[in-house]
Amino acid sequence: MLQSLVGPSGSRLSGGQRQRISLARAILRDPEILLLDEATSQIDIESEQLIFEVLEKFSRDRTTFMITHRTSMITLADRVVVMDHGQIVDTGSHGELVKRCDLYRRLCHFEYRESA
Repeated sequence: MLQSLVGPSGSRLSGGQRQRISLARAILRDPEILLLDEATSQIDIESEQLIFEVLEKFSRDRTTFMITHRTSMITLADRVVVMDHGQIVDTGSHGELVKRCDLYRRLCHFEYRESA
């Protein structure tokens, strides 16, 4: 597998394969601060679950900023910032926001409906 031909700049890889490689590189570097921007947007559900389990352990005791629309990944966060049109609408934990933020509830409901 390590000797696989990936083409110039990884052109023979799918978007999901590129995302998995990028995450693996980030984890191997063992940074104090980890910044993830839609890190699982092109990954299948099974791979996302495996990545979730790895990130759950890896993000402990380190600062992690995660930009995502996937509520499954948001549950890893201690603090969530909900934004709408570039403005902060609310902040809190996943549980707090589900209880009090209409926009957050709609976004969570929409994703669950889309994945069903």
